[in-house]
Amino acid sequence: MPTAPALNKKPVNLSLSEDLVKESRLYCGNLSAKVEDLLQAYVVLEREQRGQYQQAAQQAVAAWNTLHDEAGSFADEHSTL
Repeated sequence: MPTAPALNKKPVNLSLSEDLVKESRLYCGNLSAKVEDLLQAYVVLEREQRGQYQQAAQQAVAAWNTLHDEAGSFADEHSTL
């Protein structure tokens, strides 16, 4: 997954476990690039999940509106208005 160009990068402070940082350096040379890759993957996944949730909610609303149009509301028979 490509990272953003260096021109768009902003330094940030993270608090990470010292032991975790030491061990991670055994597996990757550029910790910033690895964290950026992992964070990018997380953002993509979260965006997709939220989009799926939104789509499911819209489908539920459409189904409910169809049911209401076809059958009306139970409360309509009992309304005092």
